Amino acid sequence: MSVLLAIDGVTKRFGAVTAVDQLSLDIRENEFFALLGASGSGKTTLLRILAGFERPGSGRLCLDGTDITGLAPNRRPVNLMFQSYALFPHMTVEGNIAYGLEMERLARTVIAARVGEIMEITELSPFARRKPDQLSGGQQQRVALARALVKRPRLLLLDEPLGALDKKLRAAMQIELKRLQHEVGITFIVVTHDQEEALVMADRVAILKDGRLLQCGTPEEVYERPASRFAADFIGVMNFIEGEGRTRAIRPERIRLFPDAADTAVEGRVTARAYHGLDLQLHVLTPLSARPLVVRVTADAAERRPVAEGDTVTLGWSEADTRIFDD
Repeated sequence: MSVLLAIDGVTKRFGAVTAVDQLSLDIRENEFFALLGASGSGKTTLLRILAGFERPGSGRLCLDGTDITGLAPNRRPVNLMFQSYALFPHMTVEGNIAYGLEMERLARTVIAARVGEIMEITELSPFARRKPDQLSGGQQQRVALARALVKRPRLLLLDEPLGALDKKLRAAMQIELKRLQHEVGITFIVVTHDQEEALVMADRVAILKDGRLLQCGTPEEVYERPASRFAADFIGVMNFIEGEGRTRAIRPERIRLFPDAADTAVEGRVTARAYHGLDLQLHVLTPLSARPLVVRVTADAAERRPVAEGDTVTLGWSEADTRIFDD
């Protein structure tokens, strides 16, 4: 897959604060790419630099091999979808989607064809004549997305696009966004602080901290093989066992309850249990750590061998599932 966008040594400072620090990344053609980080990690500043709303202090951006570092936002084949959908309340769905094309003074026949096509892809055709206040949150989100896609940008930037939706709708829209991205064949870069969102949607994920790139890889790579203790702790839930100048780290789902055989086995007492429907989360205090280890047990396994708070259990895991980090 060829490189669409090359970010080369980009740095951005606001006074004494370095928001983006010598950051380099290659974004591929037709890729769904996620910038993941906590508040203050630099992900939103980087997105604004890509859109042209901020100018980097150093470094450069190349899109399709052309340097766009100094180009104004309206001269870049890039579109930005904000967390706030900012739909025009007095316009219909069709009018909202067509607005950007009308500003470009395209022919009415061209506008009608492109709006009709994108409404079919985003499944908005039945709502063409409705106003935004007649739509659900998920439908409004799709209108904002259609408005951005109808201009056919080479690159679509999405700033926390699902943040305003409730949990159930957000989960559904994660799959929907992924489907739409594949169908329209446009490169998406999404900014999010939600690890699950990044893992579900993205082809690759970049983890940022203090303006620096910590790790970049597929969802499986950053989850199963974190490059640093921070990345291990930031993505999902991780158990850390300190000792001898190093830290052993293991995911809750890799710990087995009452194993027949294991490289490491330890007894502990269940201090808490939380039922999540699909699985059961146990907190088990062992001699290995001052903090209880978190263990995920499938609902089926929990039914076969019930465990209550206060019970003594045996835990085990394979060394192959353990990651080692220097203290």
